[in-house]
Amino acid sequence: MQQPLPRQKTPQNVEDLFGVGRDVLSLHPFPEGWYFVTDRRSILKQTLIQRQWLGTNIVAWSNDEGTICVAESVCPHLGSSLGPEAGGRVRDGHLVCPFHGFTYDVAGICVATPFSEPPKTAKLNVFHTREICGLVFAWWGIDRRPPQWSLPEEPSTAGKWSNLEIRTLRFPGHPQETSENSVDLGHLRYVHGYDNVKAIGTATVDGSCLVSRFDFKRRQRIAGVADLTYDVSATAYVHGLGYSFVDIHERTIGMDTRLWVLATPIDGTLIDLVLVGQTREIRKPKRLISGLGFLPVKLRTRIMNNILISVQEHDVLQDVEIWSRKSYRPHPRLCRSDGPIGRYRRYCRQFYPPDAEHGHN
Repeated sequence: MQQPLPRQKTPQNVEDLFGVGRDVLSLHPFPEGWYFVTDRRSILKQTLIQRQWLGTNIVAWSNDEGTICVAESVCPHLGSSLGPEAGGRVRDGHLVCPFHGFTYDVAGICVATPFSEPPKTAKLNVFHTREICGLVFAWWGIDRRPPQWSLPEEPSTAGKWSNLEIRTLRFPGHPQETSENSVDLGHLRYVHGYDNVKAIGTATVDGSCLVSRFDFKRRQRIAGVADLTYDVSATAYVHGLGYSFVDIHERTIGMDTRLWVLATPIDGTLIDLVLVGQTREIRKPKRLISGLGFLPVKLRTRIMNNILISVQEHDVLQDVEIWSRKSYRPHPRLCRSDGPIGRYRRYCRQFYPPDAEHGHN
C-alpha cells in the first residue's frame, strides 16, 4: 500500500550558496542505472512535468488508469518540445504535441492526429519506469540498452508510517561520490561529529547491490528543548549510483525511520540530491521525547520525521561544502581505516561503458 506524498519542495541550488564549480572530468557523467524523476503526487497535481535529466529533456505524465510514462520531450513528427512551457498538454490521459496536435499514449505510440491517420513510425523515445512508494524512477542504459537489473521491492508496510518528506538539493557533483558516503564511515566522525562509529561486518556486494551496516551515536537537540543522544543502527542498501535506501533503528526510543538518498545527474555538472524520509508511528517510546511526548501520535511522528530529514539535510550541506570544492582522485592513497572504499569503487565499474576512462581504484 502506497503512502500519500506531500508536495515536493523546490530544489535548493547549493551552487548559488557556495558560488563554486566542480571538476569531475575523470568520471563519466552519466553512469548506467535507475534515477529519480519525480513523485506520483506531483504528476497528478501538475498533469505534465518536464525535467532535464541525465543531459536529456524529458516529460512525465499519467493516463487515466494511473500508468506513468517518462519520455524524451521531442515530438518525432517535426521535433517540437512536448513540455508545458512549449504548450504541450495532457488530454484524456494522452500527451498532445503543441505544434501539430499529434497525440501519444503512455506507450509512446502516436494514436491520433488532427489531419489524417497517425503514422506508424511516429513513436516517442520512452524510458522504462519503476515506482516505489510513489517515487518514480526511470532507467538510463548504456547505448539505450534495456534494464540490466531491477530496483528492490517496496519496503514493508507493517505498522503505520508517516507521509514521505522530500527535500531536494542541487549542486555540482557526481552520483558516485555522493553514494560513496554509504561506506565512508570515517567522514561521519570527522565532518558530522558522530560518536562510536563502527562497521558491522564487512560491506557486501551482490551484483548491482552493495550493503553496508554500521552503528553510531549522535547528540542532537530536539524541538529546541533538550539534547538527545541517539543510539543508531543503520543498514544502507545501494542499488547503482542513483538509488540508496537506508534502514535506520534508534535503540533508546525504539524508533524506526527510512531514508532514501537519490542522486540524479542533470547536465553532466549539476546533480539533484533528493532526500526522502519516513518514520514509523511512535506509539510507545522506550523513553520520553522531550517536548513531544504530550502530542498526538500522528503529529509526534510527523514532527520527528521532519526533524530527522532536516538533520540529514544539514549533514548533506556540510558534505556539499567539500564535494563542491574537491577533485576526484582515481587512485586514492587509502589507509587501513578507510575500510571498503576500494571495494565500493570496484563495485562502481559495472555502471560505466567498458571504454570509459575514469581510472577507478
